[in-house]
Amino acid sequence: MGGAVSAGEDNDELIDNLKEAQYIRTELVEQAFRAVDRADYYLEEFKENAYKDLAWKHGNIHLSAPCIYSEVMEALDLQPGLSFLNLGSGTGYLSSMVGLILGPFGVNHGVELHSDVIEYAKQKLDFFIRTSDSFDKFDFCEPSFVIGNCLEISPDCSQYDRVYCGAGVQKEHEEYMKSLLKVGGILVMPLEEKLTKITRTGPSAWETKKILAVSFAPLIQPCHSETGKSRLVQLRVISGHAIGSRRLPQKGVNSATWKALPERVCSQYRRARGLLLSHGTLSSLGPPHGHTSQPAGWCVVGGLLRSIDLTRPVPATPSGCRPRRSKHRGWRSSKYCFLV
Repeated sequence: MGGAVSAGEDNDELIDNLKEAQYIRTELVEQAFRAVDRADYYLEEFKENAYKDLAWKHGNIHLSAPCIYSEVMEALDLQPGLSFLNLGSGTGYLSSMVGLILGPFGVNHGVELHSDVIEYAKQKLDFFIRTSDSFDKFDFCEPSFVIGNCLEISPDCSQYDRVYCGAGVQKEHEEYMKSLLKVGGILVMPLEEKLTKITRTGPSAWETKKILAVSFAPLIQPCHSETGKSRLVQLRVISGHAIGSRRLPQKGVNSATWKALPERVCSQYRRARGLLLSHGTLSSLGPPHGHTSQPAGWCVVGGLLRSIDLTRPVPATPSGCRPRRSKHRGWRSSKYCFLV
């Protein structure tokens, strides 16, 4: 569905139209929509339709209409540091916009049924990180995509502050969807042909609001293996608040450099050290995954920890930092890259 607003000539004009029609109502949501160009998530031969308020589908790849995404973003009431679960994460377009609001201490998970769509989403995410100026203007919570059926999430997985489902939810699955939510959390999903916002106000208390009429393809039921057992989707939420403690030492960065860095960069560095410390000690991890040569190190990319191979020399400017756009086996640094 879609077509509620006029077509735009570019991404900014599309957002202007969504604002005028009152689909985008808050500054945070507007900033996220302007920062992620919708056309980048289209195949090249279909990009002329990117700024129309229409859904798009090609094979397993699907994008909802912009007016739907804007209503979803507004209903989720996103804030920095929250945990978010996107069920049917698709191209990653929505997850990337959400990540710009969640910031480096948030959690941004997506579950997608189709492996080809997961690969497509990862390619689009990599393109966004490598080429978008917005990546350097925001504290980005990078989405993590997992393949699986969203009706088979392991019961051991943590609950989330915000949950969105991008497929029509049958009434019999409503309680399952609610079980994924923390107390105080918000669930947005198409339920009985209505985009529905459900807020968990207590352990067994809920507030429900119907937002607008929608038409979504229904959730695909799980297909059990030959053994009859389901393939549980494993997700793990890490608390960014504990990781971001100001009391973590700033090893590898001298005091003069530390004082000169923007606060958001310092926060990213503390997150990286916290992730390492959460494993026990800085030395307990051994060589970064996928690298066999020594010495090895770690860096912050978009607020997340990434491994690097120090045998590939990169000049350090200033002390303890690596310059922006340096590359080690495919990763691209954020504005600063710290060795920890």
